[in-house]
Amino acid sequence: MDLSEIRNQIDRVDDQLLSLFLERMELSEQVAIYKNEHNLPILNKQREREVLAKVTEKAGDKERYAYHLYSTLFELSRSRQAELLTAPSRVAAQVKASLDAGSALFPQTGLVACQGVEGGNSQVACDRLFPRGNIVYVKTFSAVVSAVESGLCKFGVLPIENSSNGSVRAVYDLLQKHRLSIVRSTRLCIRHELLTLPGVKMSDITEIYSHEQAIGQCSKFLSSLNGVRVIPCDNTAVAAKMVSESGSRHAAAISSHPCAALYGLECLNDQIQDSENNYTRFICVTKDPMIYAGANRISLVIAFENKPGALYEILAKLAALDINMTKLESCPVAGSDFEFIFFLELDASVLDPSVLAMLEEMERCCASFSFLGNYAEV
Repeated sequence: MDLSEIRNQIDRVDDQLLSLFLERMELSEQVAIYKNEHNLPILNKQREREVLAKVTEKAGDKERYAYHLYSTLFELSRSRQAELLTAPSRVAAQVKASLDAGSALFPQTGLVACQGVEGGNSQVACDRLFPRGNIVYVKTFSAVVSAVESGLCKFGVLPIENSSNGSVRAVYDLLQKHRLSIVRSTRLCIRHELLTLPGVKMSDITEIYSHEQAIGQCSKFLSSLNGVRVIPCDNTAVAAKMVSESGSRHAAAISSHPCAALYGLECLNDQIQDSENNYTRFICVTKDPMIYAGANRISLVIAFENKPGALYEILAKLAALDINMTKLESCPVAGSDFEFIFFLELDASVLDPSVLAMLEEMERCCASFSFLGNYAEV
């Protein structure tokens, strides 16, 4: 049998498979109707295990492939049933409220809480997100959250991750503990410089100030120094301001080029960061959930039982709908019944009914589920 004949037979089998697949999905829809009427859950793990055991027994030396084929069929069937389920869910109500509260255009102005002082990267992110915004500077990330929760500011801007130094864990902790909604994000290219008072030499420096993230992003340079203390502070711009106001010729700051001009400092070295490809991502948060036009990224916080295959079940739902996951990060939770929570980011929109149905199904099967928002990145 030549290759063309084999392919003809494969085409014939594929036609049969498609016909049977469509018939199976129609039967799944009937199952969904029955479960709706009798208030039954979508997932029936015992039934799936029984079918998988029978399939793998019949498949012989191809049992591994048969197992994955039927696991995918189950996931597709559950996804379709979830779309047809009419039981109310918290995430569906939250999404509806967010869509109702949003608008076609993201606001260009507003009162925005920002950690740090003038000249910081957070301020640059604020200006990019809100070209005509009014910035309220606060000392800590927690204070940004408090300003938004109290209603002092409608928006808050926070750094969430850096391409060189990873996630800003303090911000993730705040997202976990507080009910805020992410409505926008932006990504900035970060350039760190070593700033000093005019005329200071490298040999004069005994202490360097900066934010912990910036210190981590310049670790190779800092580790090459001898007899120099590295002192964390609230913000890179705060560090520049402290050095300027101190008048000390033994102090330096890891900060940005705009801060040099802003605080009367000079750049002693502009080649101090570990990577030239250094980006920090910032998110904009609000107290009330809102989804604006063009939203194409979803952020979630989930937790599930610590058992084999639990994470796979979540990832299989994404694979079944061909949804790209851009972030998956685990975080230990002290004093909880669950060893870890997971932060997920997806390239998806809740305007897609299948995506909303998937979120509802995830909410039902996860021990803990938080929808942080559906937003666009600029």
